[in-house]
Amino acid sequence: MKRLYFFSIRSFAGPFLATFAISMFMLVMQFFWKYIDDLMGKGIELSVVVELIFYASAGLIPLALPLAILLSSVMTFGNLSENNELTALKSSGLSLYRIIQPLFVLVLMIAAFTFYFSNYVIPVANLKWHTIIWDIQNTKISAAITPGVYNHQFEGYAIKADEGKDNKFKGILIHDHTQPNQIKTVRAKTGSLYKSKDGKVLFFELKNGYVVEELDPTTPKKLPNGTVHRPKRQHPARKTTFKYSQYKISLEGFEMQKTNDDLLLNKHEMLNVFQINHAIDSIGKKGRGFLNMYTDIIKSKHPYFTALKYQKNGLQEDQTKDPMKGKKVAIDNGDDDDQKLKEAPARAINFNDLTFAQKKVAINRARSGLRTIKRNLKDQKVFIDNIEKDMDGYMVEFNRKFALTVSILVLFFIGAPLGAIVGRGGFGAPVIIAALLFMLYYVLISVGDSMAQARTVSPWLGMWFSAFVLAPIAFFVTRAAAKDIPINSGEYWRKLLRRKRS
Repeated sequence: MKRLYFFSIRSFAGPFLATFAISMFMLVMQFFWKYIDDLMGKGIELSVVVELIFYASAGLIPLALPLAILLSSVMTFGNLSENNELTALKSSGLSLYRIIQPLFVLVLMIAAFTFYFSNYVIPVANLKWHTIIWDIQNTKISAAITPGVYNHQFEGYAIKADEGKDNKFKGILIHDHTQPNQIKTVRAKTGSLYKSKDGKVLFFELKNGYVVEELDPTTPKKLPNGTVHRPKRQHPARKTTFKYSQYKISLEGFEMQKTNDDLLLNKHEMLNVFQINHAIDSIGKKGRGFLNMYTDIIKSKHPYFTALKYQKNGLQEDQTKDPMKGKKVAIDNGDDDDQKLKEAPARAINFNDLTFAQKKVAINRARSGLRTIKRNLKDQKVFIDNIEKDMDGYMVEFNRKFALTVSILVLFFIGAPLGAIVGRGGFGAPVIIAALLFMLYYVLISVGDSMAQARTVSPWLGMWFSAFVLAPIAFFVTRAAAKDIPINSGEYWRKLLRRKRS
């Protein structure tokens, strides 16, 4: 049995490591392609890029592991079947389940490690690389000049170029407003842009241009009648031409700043299952408390509950002593019916006892109150929807961590029996089969994730959707391989169809 364990693990380890390395390389390249616009032209140091790759790679491992498990299991059992080693093991009295057992134990350990990794390591890695991307995206030196558009990223400057590529530009125009008592305009036909080695100064090498400076200018003022007054008094100005000039802009404060990791801790994918469970409980308590508070506010303003409160305060008892109290409120007719209705005592008033003008005022006030309540209800509905959406996001991540572990086991029980049935090893047919199955798996998890995010289905159903679809397939191919059913033969399916018809 020990020899079987050693033989199975040795046959499985090589394809697994090779496919895992290739999958990680492809996923990292896909990651770079996604964020290439944020990384190019920012002057980012190599150490920052290496750190970004390191943390992003950790977050991509759960996506590479299912593909590696699937492809390596198909290749391993395909090689065993092609070399008749699987037939020899079965002829010695071992069933397919006993042959799969060593690799199943290994895959089970990998699945357990994957859950631990996705629960404790990946949230930290996601937090780190999201922080780095956030810092890079908010670095003010990014894409310093866009041709044809004024750039205002540098405080006190407005920079524009007619055309250009990389760091070479034509038709450069720089408005310098850093001095409050001076307006400087620099124009050049051509120029190039680069940063200093320490990254604190941005240099423009300008050719064939001029500089116009207006000293002590007077700002136009807008008069009360709407006209703009422009003082006509003279102020000094000068113009200087040059064939070559170097213009520099200080980048103090524009370098990439490190964001505090705690600012991004409320992201769903940056928490483990225990933190997610705590966050769900906190949000649920907060939502229930808010609903109770809002319900109490609505009830306190409603006439029915106001009347109940009026009776509880003993005012009904006072009415028994004074029969006229609460029956009718005498309000003199006048022009200011609204004010008189507001100043009326806080007693129950019969609507039929009011005058026509007072009824009109009361109806208008009721309409206004109903419109206010309707508007508040819409706002509260939006607030409650946001709370439920936030809770669904946490539930999606909570179920994702468990569904990923189960998916690895399901894909193994699809790949290993399928490799034994196909009977082909190497990188030919197994690669095609594994690629098609992984495409199906990826489509299923994408569809489930999209439906869960759109709240079309519950979060647990969306995250477990791929497992629910693939589990019957795994059961079918495992049973077929164990009983040597040739499901890859067209004759078998024709016989099965004829049997069903008869």
